[in-house]
Amino acid sequence: MGAAGQSRVLVMASTFPRFAGDSTPPFVLRLCQAMRAEGWESVVLAPHAAGLATDEVLEGVRCRRFRYAPARLETLAYGGGMLANVRASPWLWLVLPFYLLGLLLAAARLVLDGNLRVVHAHWIIPQGLVAVLLKKLLFWRPLRVVLTAHGGDLHADMGGLGRRVLRWTMREADALAVVSEDMRQLAVSLGMPAERVVVASMGVDIGAFCPPDVPATRAGLLFVGRLAEKKGVSYLLEAFARLQGAYPALSLRIVGDGPLRGELEAQALALGLGGRVEFLGARPPREIPRFFQEAQLFVMPSVVAASGDQEGLGLVAAEAMSSGCPVVAHDIPAVRDLVLDGRTGLMVPPRDVAGLADAIRQLLADPAQAATLAEAGRRHIAGHYSWQAVAKRYRRLYEAA
Repeated sequence: MGAAGQSRVLVMASTFPRFAGDSTPPFVLRLCQAMRAEGWESVVLAPHAAGLATDEVLEGVRCRRFRYAPARLETLAYGGGMLANVRASPWLWLVLPFYLLGLLLAAARLVLDGNLRVVHAHWIIPQGLVAVLLKKLLFWRPLRVVLTAHGGDLHADMGGLGRRVLRWTMREADALAVVSEDMRQLAVSLGMPAERVVVASMGVDIGAFCPPDVPATRAGLLFVGRLAEKKGVSYLLEAFARLQGAYPALSLRIVGDGPLRGELEAQALALGLGGRVEFLGARPPREIPRFFQEAQLFVMPSVVAASGDQEGLGLVAAEAMSSGCPVVAHDIPAVRDLVLDGRTGLMVPPRDVAGLADAIRQLLADPAQAATLAEAGRRHIAGHYSWQAVAKRYRRLYEAA
């Protein structure tokens, strides 16, 4: 049972920390923690993987992990995410039906045993699809289904059948939360009634992502994110190479891992960047704030991948801004909610290497402008993207009639 005076919600997600300090993005966990202050206790249902407990409390949040195959085959989730894992290992398509069935059965047990009335599914496919099917199977009891689309589920090219399933799932849900205005417009264009779509992003822990207590000299450029096509890191490396003549001591830290790491490391060597670029790999969440606190500039060179995949919001830019780090980003629709060009950061056209280098050079040469943008960005995030503000939006979604 939940705490006295609190309602309970079943949260379904395929991205959830496997253990304390895991490098898996913890945004679902942080939302569940923030919702407690709004009167909602979460029970998270996430996929099992080898070595994980099936029932545990992680940082105060109950997590149940459902089985869907022998442990050695439970590799559909985690790592780079479900879509990336399937693309890397196509045989995982054979496991997907068992994943869906395992998720559906586990969700039904939790809803019935716990007398739950709200299901919140992160990602329209597959969690949202299962949540809608659950609502139809349990037709004799009221069950409110809230979906959150994070970007890949709306933007990715899933083929004709996949698009039809996505549209049906959205329309059958009670509410759809998207993380940016651009995604709201896309959802409506795909047939979701506008009155049931709201912009409700994930948040930033402004207590952890904050300027350093003792001001220190910031140095170097920083990128934080998965090393995949949509992150556009190759363009950052080319832009960085153009800055070497004017700024020979400038360094670039790249925090994150992914399928393109080897290719990007080879590109850095070919550009003669040598020891000026550090590939630091994936780091646990507790270490990330200090990278923002130490960097002179954060650069986010996002692009639209060949598959159509792109950023849903680019929350890492919000973390940088909350930390008082100036931001230069590629101008893609989702990022415009965060980075207001010339006000909270600088934006340049996607894939524009010269423009990216010029924007970086502009802020390196004008510390006063960089400081002004950084302070405006910090205030923008504190006012709109704190977990407290995000939780209030989701409470309204949970409680709507």
